[in-house]
Amino acid sequence: MKKKLKIILVFLFSSILFLVPFKAQAIENTRVKDIHYNKSMVDLKMDERKLWIDHVLWTRNFIISDIASLEDKISVLERLLKNQDDIGNSIKPYYGEEAGNKLSALLREHITLAGQVVDAAKNGNKDNLEKYNKLWYENADKIADFLSSANPNYSNKVLKDMLYKHLQLTTDEAVARLNKDWKADIKAYDKGEDHMIMFADILSDGIIKQFPKKFE
Repeated sequence: MKKKLKIILVFLFSSILFLVPFKAQAIENTRVKDIHYNKSMVDLKMDERKLWIDHVLWTRNFIISDIASLEDKISVLERLLKNQDDIGNSIKPYYGEEAGNKLSALLREHITLAGQVVDAAKNGNKDNLEKYNKLWYENADKIADFLSSANPNYSNKVLKDMLYKHLQLTTDEAVARLNKDWKADIKAYDKGEDHMIMFADILSDGIIKQFPKKFE
């Protein structure tokens, strides 16, 4: 049964996406492409990295609690959903209250669908797995469309590719845990964390380019 489930999961979630290795950047006075970072820019970058690292961290904790049916599942989910509100709040100084709330809502949907995907996989429900996985990727499209419409510096394709890769790596974690492959589980999380740091940098760099006067 586990072998069959793994085959189904791999078939459903496999995608070919290019992941550029993450390299640490100096904190101040570092030139990356056409951005010369000052303290206010670095503060934004570090804040966004923290938020998106929390995103993958608490998603991982939720996957662990959900698959193992742990008593802390609801508390972990509440903390994870708070992170989605925190991310939405982080863009309000640039895009306003409505936009921040919209992003939070899309990210909350992202988490809800992730939970439904994991539950379907855990229960071996192929129909629900296909249904919620499709909705999960459609939600990623909505997030990319929303962000790229708000900021001309964001490539819609790049954002979608990055979000699809995030879904793939999250799926890799869930598959590994379902198959009790702990090393693969840890490896997938490490990759996912690095990937989200890159995603956070794309978002913060785009904000800096769009609102340069806010960082003078």
